[in-house]
Amino acid sequence: MPDAFFTSSKPRKRKRSESGPAGPSKKFARGKDGSSKKQTAPAPTKKTKKRQADEELDSDRTDNEGGDIDDLDLTADVDVDPGASGSEDENETPAEKRLRLAKLYLDSVKEGLAEGEFDAAEIDRELISARLKQDVIEHSGKMHLFIADTIDFTKPPSGTLRTRGHRFSVTAAVASESGRHLFTSGKEGSIIKWDLTSGKKLETFHKVRPIKGSTKKGKGKGPADPVVEGHTDAVLDLALSWDGKYLASAGQDRRVGVWDAEEGVWVKSFVGQVGHKDLVSAVAFRKGTHQLYTGSHDRTLKVYDLSPGVMGYVETLFGHQDHVRAIDALRGESCVSVGGRDKTARYWKIVDETQLVFRGGGRSRVREVLEGGLRGEDEDIGDEDEEGGGKGKPREKTTKFIEGSMECVAMIDETNFVSGGDSGSLCLWSTQKKKPVFAQALAHGLNEAVFATEGIIQTPRWITSVASLRYSDVIASGSWDGAIRIWQLDAKLKSFALVGTVSAPGVVNSLQLLTPPREFLADAAWTRSEDEAESSPRKSGGALLVAGLGQEHRMGRWLNLKDGVVNGAMAVVFSPR
Repeated sequence: MPDAFFTSSKPRKRKRSESGPAGPSKKFARGKDGSSKKQTAPAPTKKTKKRQADEELDSDRTDNEGGDIDDLDLTADVDVDPGASGSEDENETPAEKRLRLAKLYLDSVKEGLAEGEFDAAEIDRELISARLKQDVIEHSGKMHLFIADTIDFTKPPSGTLRTRGHRFSVTAAVASESGRHLFTSGKEGSIIKWDLTSGKKLETFHKVRPIKGSTKKGKGKGPADPVVEGHTDAVLDLALSWDGKYLASAGQDRRVGVWDAEEGVWVKSFVGQVGHKDLVSAVAFRKGTHQLYTGSHDRTLKVYDLSPGVMGYVETLFGHQDHVRAIDALRGESCVSVGGRDKTARYWKIVDETQLVFRGGGRSRVREVLEGGLRGEDEDIGDEDEEGGGKGKPREKTTKFIEGSMECVAMIDETNFVSGGDSGSLCLWSTQKKKPVFAQALAHGLNEAVFATEGIIQTPRWITSVASLRYSDVIASGSWDGAIRIWQLDAKLKSFALVGTVSAPGVVNSLQLLTPPREFLADAAWTRSEDEAESSPRKSGGALLVAGLGQEHRMGRWLNLKDGVVNGAMAVVFSPR
């Protein structure tokens, strides 16, 4: 009788080749007449006997050769109670026994880790698991990092790094997410790469040079211009891809430049039919991709795909009625931009080919009528607004500065963003509302100018740059009052409050906030305060603030701050409590 039907008063341990997950396997074939027949196993050959011997459990083997997991005494040093999951069961199959022993082995590993032993593979799995959870949360597009309370922004930063290398004002400064490199651009048209851990200058890889044997056809009888690698005028903005592979530059020469960030090699430029018709003012990468968004004074946005094998133009977005001043993007296939004196912020849904328009500036009767919300005749509409007071209390009239231009923007998450303009107001927006959710008037105070005829005139310092720590409750704003201001967002994204300042002499032309990696904190000695020893371990977390400073605004020369102002970049680290 075949072994599959063997019975005995004492159960026999079966071989794995004879049993599956649910017990002994029985193979049947359908005969010609439709009846079931039991197949007979072929006579075992020499190879089959060897394979069956190799598949036997340790209890069936007579030798101790081999290094398989079955040969390990997994139950050693483990107390097993009778009737528990680790006890021997007479009716369990070999597969069930292997599963039970594997569970016991995992339990012993956990006990070893609890006693201070560490498994590198297990730690790697935990890190990967944490990273995957983080990516899932980020793909949800909601603010989920509440770190403002874990950092004391009122204390001086634990470390500050300042760089000098540009002849004119620094227009942009961006750091890689790994914390290894810093890139800065200047009005003189150069781009400098720095080692962020040491502050040393690595190279100036922006050198304008003609490509040999390549010329651009000129109009009429004039000579042809050589096609060059690099920019021929001021570089106004920089953007670094999420993986640190590509660096995009926005030029006053109407070029969008793409660089190999590691090698410092010019990769490609977008100009002419696939480029902008006026100076390029802003560039931004979509997080997690090589999709690039650009904004220009020609009032358009353009989308490029820098993926390997593609590296080309995708489409143009129309809508702004004035110069595009700034642009920002996160993981979603969308971006947000501000349009200067058209006083609008626009949220672009790239896939749907639609846009949401958010209007800043003062109130207008015409706009109120068009939007169906005409106010009462007894309410004042103008430069003055009544605030404060209550029932039976006198109201004080305070001057409200009407916004004439929206200058900068930064996304907090996929549905919320913050903007700044020339009225000095820092505004929080949501895609669910047309008007700002919250506005902080005169965020950087008033600027006083003395005139011979008018005396002292006060005007607001406009917001020149803003930044957010992605998906978190921390934002930063800059102007030319000598300080970068740190703000904490409300958990419900209804308001924000000032929590700290950082000294920054000059015009703050760019800002970036990111979380410093643990390796960066360990390698960069300048991130430690005088009270911290170099041998002491650094806590993960905190915030890294990068700023581009200059004597002039990146888009013009109506400001010229010379006293104590250096054209350079600044990096600041805030350590957790």
